Amino acid sequence: MNIMLFHSAHGLRPAVRAAADRLRAAGHEVWTPDLFEGRTFETVEEARDYEEETGKDELLKRAVLAAAPYSERGLVYAGFSLGAAIAQTLALGDDKARGLLLLHGTSDLAPNASVDELPVQLHVAEPDPFEPDDWLSAWYLQMGRAGADVEVYRYTGAGHLYTDPELPDWDAEAAEATWRVALGFLDSL
Repeated sequence: MNIMLFHSAHGLRPAVRAAADRLRAAGHEVWTPDLFEGRTFETVEEARDYEEETGKDELLKRAVLAAAPYSERGLVYAGFSLGAAIAQTLALGDDKARGLLLLHGTSDLAPNASVDELPVQLHVAEPDPFEPDDWLSAWYLQMGRAGADVEVYRYTGAGHLYTDPELPDWDAEAAEATWRVALGFLDSL
C-alpha cells in the first residue's frame, strides 16, 4: 500500500518516523511530509500558536502539494491528530484514495462530502478532550452518510497522543494494540 502519513501538531517527530518505519517493515511505501518546515513543538500551546500563525489553508496547501505526486497511485491517507484531520480532508477529496487511517483525530466534513465505500479506521483515546463522545458520534454518522465504511477503536485510559513515546500521553499497551489493528486494516485494503 502507498501511504501518505501526516504528523501531529507537535511536528515531524521521531515517533512519526518510527511509525513510518513500522509501516515500511510491513511492506508499505510511506511518505511523511513535513508540513511545519522542520519545526517541532513540545507543548500543544506552542503548536497551536504556529498553526494559527501559518494558517489552516497554508497547511492544507502544503499537504496537497506533498500528496499530489503520488495520488495517481491510490494512496491511503493517514495521520496523527492534526495530521489525521488533514488526511481526512485529502482522502475525502481524492477519488483514487484507497483508505483512511486516523490516529487520535478527525475533522469536520464538507456538507457535500461523498465517497464510494472508502474504508476508514479511527483509533482514539477514551475519553479524549480533543475528540469528545458527542463529536465522535456526530462525525461517525456524517462519515456514514458520506459513504465511508468506518471502524472506530477506543482506548480507555490512554492520553490523546498515546502512540508517541516521547509525550506524557504515551500508553505502550494501547499503542501496540493500535498498530496491530491498523496493520491488519492496511493489509485488508
